Formats: sequence, structure tokens, C-alpha cells
Amino acid sequence: MPELLRREAVYLWYYFDVQLRQIFGYWVAGIVLGSCVSVFAKGWIHAAAERIGRRLPGALGLLFASALGIASPLCMYGTIPVCAAFSRKGVKDDFLAAFMMSSILLNPQLIVYSTALGGAMLAVRIVSCFACGIAAGLIVRIFFCKEGARPYFDFSSFDEPGNHDTDPNIVLRFLKNILRNIRATGPWFLLGIALSAAFQRYVPAEGMASLFGKGHEGFGLLMAATVGVPLYVCGGGTIPLLAQWLASGMSAGSAAAFMITGPATKITNLGALKIALGAKHFALYIVFVIVYALICGATVNIIL
Repeated sequence: MPELLRREAVYLWYYFDVQLRQIFGYWVAGIVLGSCVSVFAKGWIHAAAERIGRRLPGALGLLFASALGIASPLCMYGTIPVCAAFSRKGVKDDFLAAFMMSSILLNPQLIVYSTALGGAMLAVRIVSCFACGIAAGLIVRIFFCKEGARPYFDFSSFDEPGNHDTDPNIVLRFLKNILRNIRATGPWFLLGIALSAAFQRYVPAEGMASLFGKGHEGFGLLMAATVGVPLYVCGGGTIPLLAQWLASGMSAGSAAAFMITGPATKITNLGALKIALGAKHFALYIVFVIVYALICGATVNIIL
């Protein structure tokens, strides 16, 4: 028994080391870029979103809203107070929905992480998240922005967001932001590597292909959209898992569905969204996310 445990530990360490060497550089680059955006560009991004939201209504404004949501480095508990401030200054709910939806799904740091999945999957992630933000904005605009209708969001419980980047020394401010990012994402990144190593050791590639591969695309999409709900805790931590799943036969559409439902239904995001949306709109949000993920995954499978 001790010999068996030692052998398995060697195998797991080998797979862990291989995965870590492949992904670590992307994680570091994502940390640095995310901190750069947060320290040096966050204010500009949010100011631009406010100006565009007030001066450029309509469908064209939703394009900018979704793009700026992706560029924003804040987590959901930081994004919603920003949107609350925008709302108090007259920004429409459809613009806020597009900005918030794309901000939930993607940020500059996660874009860098996702380059580890290859150019095709990186493009799928960016385009699908951008389109999801626009779709959310259009739905809110068509069905919930009618004359005399009640506001779609309830931001009464949210105050102005706090700013942690306050050190007067800009170098120290940047380094402190990097340390906060490492503390927030590092443990989940290592957990993702460990789960990926265990998966590579104990789950046959044929089994993964049968669940998520091209032979069972409909079932694979549904499974991927469902698995994204409990497994997604940190974007950086899921990249090693996705890389291994794709290498084992997961279809690009199933991966796309997972990358939509995962961040959109992350438990910390849902807690904040439930407060801002209310019970009825929150239920509609969940339905929208699942339906969009399935449509997106099926479209990606057809194209790729």
C-alpha cells in the first residue's frame, strides 16, 4: 500500500508540474495586466461608460457598453455599485444590463488567462461574451424600458464602491494591487491545476469524449452548461480544467457553454445580482443565461 500511494503521488506530481509549467506564465501575465488596468485605467473606463451611456442611447450604445464591461477589472460586488452610480446619473437600464452582463463574464485578466486555450477558443470566449452583453441589453431595452415602466434594476441597497488603490506612491499602489490579485486568485489557480492533474490521471480521455465530444453534442452542451454552475469559482482556476477537457475531446461548443454559465452563475455573483434584480428578474436572468449558453454552444459547434 505505501508503494502504491508513493507511485500515485509521483504520477500526480508529474501531471501537476506539467500543467503548472504550461499555464503559470499566462496566470502571471493576467495578474500583471489586470493590476495595470485596475490601477491606471479603471477610472477612465468607468468615466467613458458613464459618458457614453448618457450621450449615446440606442443599440449603438450597447456595443460600447458590452466592450467597456469586458474592459472593466472589477468583480461583481464592485461592478454593481458602479452601475448604481451610473443609474443615479441618468444612464438607461439597457446600457447598464449590457455593461453588467459582459463584466460578469469576462475581464482583461481572464482574457490573458484564456490565451492558454489557444487562439480559436480565446476568440470564441471574447466574441460570445461580447454578444451576450449586447443580447442582455437588447432584451432589457425591448421588454423593460417602455414608457412608464418600473426600473429594471433596484440599486437602493448599493452605495458608491470603495477604492482600495489609494496609496499615494503609484509603484506601491501597483504592487499592492498585484498582491491582492495573487491572494484572490492564487489558491483557486493551484486548485484548478491539482484537479486537472487528477483528471488527467484518473479519467479516461474516451469517457470525456463520450460525454462532451462531437458524438453527443446536444447532451454535451447541456452537461457543460450544468457543470459550469457548481464548478466555477474562479476564472483562473478553470483554465487548466478547460485545457485538459479540450485536449481529452470536449467540443468547442461545450467549452463555450461552460464559459458562459460558469461565471454567470458563480455563487458570489448570484448573491449580488439577486439583490439588484429582485426575485422575478433574477429568475429571468438565470433562464437567459442557460438559453444563451446552449444557443452559443450549438453555434460554435456548427462553425468550428
